[in-house]
Amino acid sequence: MIERSWMRFLGSLSDNLKSKIQNRKWVGIFAVVLTFALCGARVEAQQSGKISRIGLLISPAATEMAPFIDAFRQGLRDLGYGYIEGKNIVLEIRGGGAEFARISGLVAELVSLKVDIIVAEGGPAVLAAKKATSTIPIVMRVGTDPVEAGFVDSLAHPGGNITGVASITVGLSGKRFELLAEAVPGVQRIAVLTAESDPARFMARNTYKEMEAAARVLGVKLQVLSARDTDTIDNAFLAMTKERAQALVVIPNPRYFQHRELIIKHATKNRLPTIYFQRIFVENGGLMSYAADYIDEYRRLAIYVDKILKGTKPADLPVEQPKRLNW
Repeated sequence: MIERSWMRFLGSLSDNLKSKIQNRKWVGIFAVVLTFALCGARVEAQQSGKISRIGLLISPAATEMAPFIDAFRQGLRDLGYGYIEGKNIVLEIRGGGAEFARISGLVAELVSLKVDIIVAEGGPAVLAAKKATSTIPIVMRVGTDPVEAGFVDSLAHPGGNITGVASITVGLSGKRFELLAEAVPGVQRIAVLTAESDPARFMARNTYKEMEAAARVLGVKLQVLSARDTDTIDNAFLAMTKERAQALVVIPNPRYFQHRELIIKHATKNRLPTIYFQRIFVENGGLMSYAADYIDEYRRLAIYVDKILKGTKPADLPVEQPKRLNW
């Protein structure tokens, strides 16, 4: 088969060369030489034996983020550059349960492993990674403004060793509020669940101010409640019942992935129409959601990883904002 293919290919060559190639020996030599020429880059990569070690630092427990980790893996495969986990790339996955002290220990572990890149999910993870290293590239996925949080200098020119994807929720929070108000005609009291330890701190942010402006137009009263773990979530829903909240907005936070079943259970039990910040809540029984497509964002993180592994500096890779929204 190889011989017939090469004879067709060589049909346009000089008569002198053709006569030489008619000999099977020459045909074999030609095939071998061209095969090496075409596959040289691949052979060189295989011979180098380079194994890239990627640290995945996740604020919630890793088990809670499995769909997104799978999306990142798929993103690497979709690139088509031969990334094979366990062969030329290793993923060191660490989940922290959203506690900063715990995350700090995990990022220190990743640094000690000399990972090539740290992929950090959520503000606490990015902050811990930033504090731990200024040399290892950090690819982030956050739901807040990374400039406001102090992670990067600007979206277009991050500077330093951090870049990635930011689902900046200012702009989405007002839309979530409007959608919930439309779903509950005549609503007068809406609870807002935030993982910020100090509600006043959350109320000073643009995310809340945007909701407050929409509430003022609609004549809706807001009840801001802080909840960070099982006990405080239970207490928050008791407070909602006491104040006769008629609907609920859940503010994006990695902690709530970990506690989504409990939140959905309370909302259902109290017949409280709720809008969440990711489709996975709806898939688990929640009423509705509106947000950037996290699955798509995790696939895009793989593009950043690939570019950095090939030599591009994080400072030269602009931070991306959501390209897709889902319900």
